[in-house]
Amino acid sequence: MKHILAFLIIMLCSPLLFAASGKDITYTVADESFQGYYVHSGKNAPLVLLLHDWDGLTDYEMQRADMLAEMGYSVFAADLFGAGIRPTLVADKRQHTGELYQDRHRMRTLLVGALQTAGDQGGNIDNLVVMGYCFGGAAALEMARSGVPAKGYVTFHGGLQTPEGQDYSKAQGSLQILHGTADTVVSMGQFAQLATELEQAGIQHEMTTFSGAPHAFTVFGAPSYRKDADEKSWQRFTEFLTMVTG
Repeated sequence: MKHILAFLIIMLCSPLLFAASGKDITYTVADESFQGYYVHSGKNAPLVLLLHDWDGLTDYEMQRADMLAEMGYSVFAADLFGAGIRPTLVADKRQHTGELYQDRHRMRTLLVGALQTAGDQGGNIDNLVVMGYCFGGAAALEMARSGVPAKGYVTFHGGLQTPEGQDYSKAQGSLQILHGTADTVVSMGQFAQLATELEQAGIQHEMTTFSGAPHAFTVFGAPSYRKDADEKSWQRFTEFLTMVTG
């Protein structure tokens, strides 16, 4: 009996034992195979669709997904490149992102397919936030412009330029842009241009820059990582999640 009571006390005092565990999800979009990562935190939990950087879905995105799950969110980390495609060379990363930048219809098809998969897994797509890092940030904005309903769209050091012929007239939900002031890949000029576009379109938004932060300032262990900017942007992001998802 003492052993049983001790076990129950440990279980009750250790919430991490109850934390949702993620699983790899193989899914199909347009007859192609993709490998995502899903963490379920309950049928009523808000859903975050997480979009990866230009090296594909890696441990980094899974770690961020787990961090969100610990806060009570369900998360689907999507795969926009294809099962087994995780480029490591810069030339390959440019190839795979470039193909999607050149074929926006395909990008949108993959984004919608990922969202449908999250719903099939039990994700609450009616209380949705879409977020992405770098290339994934650009993809999140593509999804916003397509008119997919969401409570919010968030980019961390993402691509901000609007492709020719597109605008934000169909965008739904609030946008949050988290950007490094020292980013030489995505300029402050592009940041300002996006602010102008969103204001003209009447889209609710907040846009924050972090001093001294270069491109990819949130990537743990990378030369570009800036702890102060990472922690501040994550804090603001989690506040935004609470605000828009209730």
